[in-house]
Order: sequence, then structure tokens, then C-alpha cells
Amino acid sequence: MLMPKRVKRRKQFRGSMAGKASRGNKITYGEYGLVAVDPAWIKSNQIEAARVAMTRYMKRGGKVWIKIFPDKPVTAKPAETRMGSGKGTLEYWVAVVKPGRVMFEVAGVPEETAREALRLAMHKLPVKCKIVSRADLEGGEAE
Repeated sequence: MLMPKRVKRRKQFRGSMAGKASRGNKITYGEYGLVAVDPAWIKSNQIEAARVAMTRYMKRGGKVWIKIFPDKPVTAKPAETRMGSGKGTLEYWVAVVKPGRVMFEVAGVPEETAREALRLAMHKLPVKCKIVSRADLEGGEAE
């Protein structure tokens, strides 16, 4: 599972997911990419599940780039606990994804293989996505 090696502070505010992605909205490494359409928090285990689904389908051929990293800690309080007595303990790590963010990139495999691998990865993620090619994003930004 992906998580930071060390952080300055153990717990963080929830923050906001307003607006579109200004960074990470272009395909920089691969030929095909998976772009988020909605804002979401993506857990580290979901990122790993998507990665496994892609690499298995591509039979470990080609190359996969993960362009999001879960650096936000999410806390939770135990079930049936009364209000108060501080913030809960750290449960998992999430990556904050805004619309237009390229989450995964793929290269080194034929187009239909890449599209199917990204489609399988899409089903593992809690966010609506679309598959784009480098040519699609060259003209303009992904909506």
C-alpha cells in the first residue's frame, strides 16, 4: 500500500475538493491515460487494486505510471463511541483527486490492450473516469 514515509503532522483537516485540477492534467509519460471526471478521495488500497488489475491484464508487458499519491491521512472514531474526547485515530491514507486529473498512464502495449486495462482499473476506483490518449489531450484539456 502507498503511504508517506514520514509526515510533519499526524492528523489533517478534511479540506475541500472544489475546482478543477490545474496540475497533473496532461499525459506526460505514457500514451494512454485515465482521467477523473468527478472529485473524490481515492484510498491507497483502491490505487493498488487498479494497478494490479492493469498489470495482470497486460501480462506484465508495457509500463504503468501511477500519477497520484495518497498523502492525506483520514481518521475515524470507533463505532458506538460518544461525542468528544478528541479526534479519532488514523485509519487510512487518501489521494485527493479533482476533475481533469490524469491518475494512471500506460505505454508500450497496443491501443486495445491499453484501453481494456484502463477500463478494468476504472472499475476499481470510486470516481467516474474516462480513457484518453495523448493525442486527445494535445488539442485541449480534458474536461
